Amino acid sequence: MQYRKLGYLALPLLMAAAFTTQARADGETIAVFTKNQTNPFFQTVRVGADNMAKVLNAKTLHYIPTKPDSIPEQLSQIEDVVVKKPSAIVFTPVDYKAMVPGVEKINDAKIPVVNITDRSAGGKFLSFIGADDYSLGLETARYLLKALSGKGNIVIIEGVKGSLTNVDRVRGFNDALKENPGIKLLASQPGNYQRLQALQVMENLMQSNAQIDGVLAANDAMAVGAIEALDGANRKAQVIGINGTKEAIDAIKSGKLLASGDYNGFAQGCLGTMMAIRALREQPVINEIVLKPTIITQDNFKPFDVPLESRICPTFEEAVKLGVK
Repeated sequence: MQYRKLGYLALPLLMAAAFTTQARADGETIAVFTKNQTNPFFQTVRVGADNMAKVLNAKTLHYIPTKPDSIPEQLSQIEDVVVKKPSAIVFTPVDYKAMVPGVEKINDAKIPVVNITDRSAGGKFLSFIGADDYSLGLETARYLLKALSGKGNIVIIEGVKGSLTNVDRVRGFNDALKENPGIKLLASQPGNYQRLQALQVMENLMQSNAQIDGVLAANDAMAVGAIEALDGANRKAQVIGINGTKEAIDAIKSGKLLASGDYNGFAQGCLGTMMAIRALREQPVINEIVLKPTIITQDNFKPFDVPLESRICPTFEEAVKLGVK
């Protein structure tokens, strides 16, 4: 429960912490790189970054590929940011290996950079802020399989093949399946973290499988796509997602979605921006924060049912208490 409290703290506490961190300077520009505009998770990250920048009297500049997860486009955006030279960068690579040369260009330009969400395979960073994808996959899958009483037919809709988040989440799914020998895995196919692609994958899976009892989706956008496919075919199955996005909360409230593993993109945006600004102000930073998962269900969704713009970033003191190395 410690983690769940993170995004919903009292404003006076935050303002007090912010006041103490503005002693050296302000007005910095933080360039925030996210992977796409199609996954609501990254909108959550961006709002968290904006929130923290505003509190600390800095400003953000967002770099988002117009084509989701485009490696060439993000590389081009890095070329642009190196020229514009912001105060610091908060960086999510669209591909954890392919973007290493880009990170090295940022390093060569001596622009401080914080890595969030997907851990880069190389380059130098002030901090890493992310979540435990394996635990997210394992715990959300366990919740679904328990709801099915450990029996039935399951399909997995994966994210982008080869991406770190997908590899770890699907590994968690599969380990949960190993704990339940009464569950049959019918198929495991990629939906590339996109709602429309997941909808199409689910439609195809339903054509070849007369009975699907559960769907393990590696993010909320794909879970919503799977639900739309089920509704379109007038079929029922228990579905879980990951990310704790607003659309997932709405689907949990309406009973369409069983659960979502909270990846807390809002906190990732907050903390990544916080560390960048603190480094610029020559204040201590935390080298690594790996956020623990929370499974959001109909029993505990209310604290998460808060508009993004109304959420409050954690303080540095609270960040210190997290899973910090």
